[in-house]
Amino acid sequence: MAEGAKQQMPARRKARKRALDVLFEADLRDRPPVEVLAGYLERIEKPRPEHLDYAIGLVEGVAGHLDRIDEVIASYAEGWTLDRMPAVDRNLARIAVYELLYVDEIDDAVAISEAVELARQMSTDDSPRFLNGILGRIAEYATR
Repeated sequence: MAEGAKQQMPARRKARKRALDVLFEADLRDRPPVEVLAGYLERIEKPRPEHLDYAIGLVEGVAGHLDRIDEVIASYAEGWTLDRMPAVDRNLARIAVYELLYVDEIDDAVAISEAVELARQMSTDDSPRFLNGILGRIAEYATR
């Protein structure tokens, strides 16, 4: 059992990273995420990586619930509008909030720590703490 769990984490992290790439591009180009996803999938060589299905699910899930997700983020991002957030942080928050609200098999702590870890790798020095705070509040209150 431990062996499978060990392999699952990197695959899910890769899936989140791919979902972030698609959502980030859609955000910057002001295009629908599912449209950007279609182009992204065309460029991926066969055989497709196993984690791709989870990445697709994340992008489609975020896109399908975007208004609600953004509403939740905005209401817990004390003093921050979505537009003021760095695009990486905004889209990491969207992925994590989607997982918090709609993906039952992902523990809240995992959704948060994965977003924080990706922020540590890809965003500003303040981003991990910023995301941890917002996502912690959302997990505490919005998912009850």
